[in-house]
Amino acid sequence: MAEFPTQARVVIIGGGAVGASSLYHLARAGWTDCVLLEKNELTAGSTWHAAGNVPTFSTSWSIMNMQRYSTELYRGLAEEVDYPMNYHVTGSIRLGHSRERVQEFERAKGMGRYQGMDIEMMSPKEAQDIYPFLELHDLQGVLYDPNDGDIDPSQLTQALAKGARDMGARIERFCPATGVSRENGEWIVHTHKGDIRCEYVVNAAGYYAQQVGEWFKPYGGRTVPMMVMSHQYMLTDEIPEIEAFTRDHGKLPLLRDVDSSYYLRQEKTGLNLGPYERNCKAHWITPDDPFPEDFSFQLYPDDLERLEWYIEDAMARVPLLGRVGVNKVINGPIPYAPDGLPLIGPMPGVPNAFEACVFTFGIAQSGGAGKVLAEWITEGQTEWDMWAVDPRRYTDYTDSDYCIAKGMETYGHEYAMHFPWHSWPAGRDRKLSPVHDKVRELGGVMGAYNGWERANWFAKPGDDTSEETTQTWNRAGPWEARIREECEAVRDHVGVLDLPGFSRFNLGGVGAAEWLRTRIAGGLPRPGRMNLAYFADERGRVVTEMSVMRHSEDFFTLITAASAQWHDWDLLQSTLPNGVDLTDQTRDYSALIVTGPDSRALFAALAPDADLTLPWLSHQPAEVAGQPAALARVSFAGELGWEIHAANEHIPAIYQAVLDAGARPFGMFALNSLRIEKGYRAWKGDLSTDYSLLEAGLERFVKLDKIEDFPGKVALQAEKQRGSAKRFVTLLVDAGDADAPYMSTLWHDGEVVGETTSGAWGYRIGGSVALGMLRSDLAVPGTRIEVEIYGERRPATVQPDQPLWDPGNERLRA
Repeated sequence: MAEFPTQARVVIIGGGAVGASSLYHLARAGWTDCVLLEKNELTAGSTWHAAGNVPTFSTSWSIMNMQRYSTELYRGLAEEVDYPMNYHVTGSIRLGHSRERVQEFERAKGMGRYQGMDIEMMSPKEAQDIYPFLELHDLQGVLYDPNDGDIDPSQLTQALAKGARDMGARIERFCPATGVSRENGEWIVHTHKGDIRCEYVVNAAGYYAQQVGEWFKPYGGRTVPMMVMSHQYMLTDEIPEIEAFTRDHGKLPLLRDVDSSYYLRQEKTGLNLGPYERNCKAHWITPDDPFPEDFSFQLYPDDLERLEWYIEDAMARVPLLGRVGVNKVINGPIPYAPDGLPLIGPMPGVPNAFEACVFTFGIAQSGGAGKVLAEWITEGQTEWDMWAVDPRRYTDYTDSDYCIAKGMETYGHEYAMHFPWHSWPAGRDRKLSPVHDKVRELGGVMGAYNGWERANWFAKPGDDTSEETTQTWNRAGPWEARIREECEAVRDHVGVLDLPGFSRFNLGGVGAAEWLRTRIAGGLPRPGRMNLAYFADERGRVVTEMSVMRHSEDFFTLITAASAQWHDWDLLQSTLPNGVDLTDQTRDYSALIVTGPDSRALFAALAPDADLTLPWLSHQPAEVAGQPAALARVSFAGELGWEIHAANEHIPAIYQAVLDAGARPFGMFALNSLRIEKGYRAWKGDLSTDYSLLEAGLERFVKLDKIEDFPGKVALQAEKQRGSAKRFVTLLVDAGDADAPYMSTLWHDGEVVGETTSGAWGYRIGGSVALGMLRSDLAVPGTRIEVEIYGERRPATVQPDQPLWDPGNERLRA
């Protein structure tokens, strides 16, 4: 037996499917000097009792990419590593009870076909042809995925482990990690067998991830945002009819009744029923149910009363289920992040530490997760934009109460549709604006943005603000007339948007400007001015966008999206030189957007000492309504206007004065419409690492001839020479009832030629607008294409490379 390894390049803590896949993919990338530590036997946690379903379906582009990759990997894995596996590619049917669900299926079908998958829609009768035991009551449509199926979780994990070992990686079983420390830029992982020094550590500890995460708090870490759910599924006795069907036709497709919230899968010649019940149960959250030191290969007691409604519904759908007894019930722990998606990527605030944990669907996602994690570590970037699972998407509001409330909400709505107008009610009011109560008093219908409450729209007395009204993909709803009025107020008069939560960093010290020039693709503004700066990765792809306000030679304020706070902090902090200081001011300041043609007159009255003749992209200190503030002459709405930035204690007086001066409050839905008419990009929609700066149409912000090198410069120079494969375009769409959502497929002459990145109705121009990425040869004004919106291909026309509203920016610069 080889001696215990005392050094490694990477140490992975956790030996489930995800940990094994991470080790396998690191080894496949050539990093064979890696060690996996497992406290018990491999698969002892959630992997052991997992049902093993392997879907590709998702309405998240990155999750679909990851799950698609898993299915492709698993098909050839047994032969590649010479380890037998039970992997059944049976296909699956998803049952839709409503028009809205069928629209969601059509959207997923379009995304899947773009990624090369043969997902298709079926009629209920066609579904019955391949699943003859199915009752068709209440069905409006069915989604068929031929690549779906199930796999033995233990065999999968052992196959990945064998593949990793064969390439030279190490696995230490029955060797729990007991802590970490940091010395001379290296991690030391402690175990009872000895210490291992390494460059990188990965937390892949499943439902123990929060306990492992606490070890990293002395080094800048936070408590891992997660909780643990009790998930039950039941296995029936053998069913003769299924045995006969299997002999003649093979295994039944996996069935998911997503509106009733369960899956039903053939298990040998019986059935496996797995509900996600609304009256769900969290575990290990109370003093009488403490977190166990070791729960390896253990289950909770059965609790079938919670499943009664779901069992009855499934028996009505597949009556065979009601004719046999229950053979076995599995009730085990599954970790949940607040949104139900895993944590894969850099550990926030901690150098050379990563997370690959909190997987709700770890078997389906483990293959893709290992690939993504290995890319993060070995290359510092991932093939696909993976913000949906980046641990830094959560910041300082995810305490235990929040995680429990959101985890239970997500579990109970596991198959829910995520409508564009809907806001989930659990875990709200985590971070409030200084004028939150006033905004609510004015009719604000709120949404959460990185925990910050912002008004999405402003309701009037009598408007229906119930959750039920938001269960639609369509534009129409109680909000539509109000959004129109808010946009018209900004267009014709003046509006005010309360915008708490801008990520705000002060950067200063000798050499700050010199360093910042080496990080961004463009130039820096002069003191008293501001501009947009773009950060790229080594491929020239968009990492983030920041507004740079320059106060003096070496003092700046950098403002970014609310959700980017920890992501952009890491980006800046990771290469910050000695003598340059970075401070996070996000919690201490807030902002108001005051915009519209009457905004200058408003400020003339409220800020009489301010110089309102200063040009667009200028900023100045000023007193507004007698309160100290900064005025920045910018407007994401694309009208004459200013942003007011002030300390929290000064915002209430300013906001009230602005309202009293005649400004109409508007919300985030209106702002989205206004910015799309101007072609302004939104982070992690239009701007992501799926696109280069040149593809994203940001060439005017890129200075390839500047002296300083910056990440991605060489790649962008090469792309400039050869030309970009895709180009950013603005489209006018004959959209019908719904506007184009993110990642709607673009078609031309029967070919897929691009995708949308965002879409909305433009109330100033009176039409549906989509922003997107289109094959370069088609990115020519006047080109006619089609946009696939929830299954309908709608005509669209490529617009000139300029804003649809106020193309010369005359109103903005007035």
